[in-house]
Amino acid sequence: MKFRFLLWMLGRLMAKASRDNAAFRQQLEGRDLVFQLYTLDGKVARHFIVSGQRVSSRRGPASEPAFAIGFRDAVYGFATMTAKNKQLAFMQGIQNKDIQIQGNPALVMWFQGLTKYLAPKKNTESTKKAA
Repeated sequence: MKFRFLLWMLGRLMAKASRDNAAFRQQLEGRDLVFQLYTLDGKVARHFIVSGQRVSSRRGPASEPAFAIGFRDAVYGFATMTAKNKQLAFMQGIQNKDIQIQGNPALVMWFQGLTKYLAPKKNTESTKKAA
């Protein structure tokens, strides 16, 4: 359930960033593709549509994604995507075959680069006032 919610929330955050964040939109420029994140056991799948510098998402698998990232199961997927060191968690998962990548690996790297735009901005001004 947590993994399903995480994927839904990821879709919402990317949709918002594609509307409001110029740097995020710039990363989407010239990209028209569909990708998906799913569990290898087939219980959870969500696909993301990148078109016209916008991102939307739908539940279920995509028919022909440009790339797909499959996690062993929902618990493992949630743990990997919320790990402190995501790059290390992904690399270990790929080596252990707990994560399978299908399609273009360069697009997977592009997607991982997108996630840095989704982290909440640290508002140093408000933290100074609170202190």
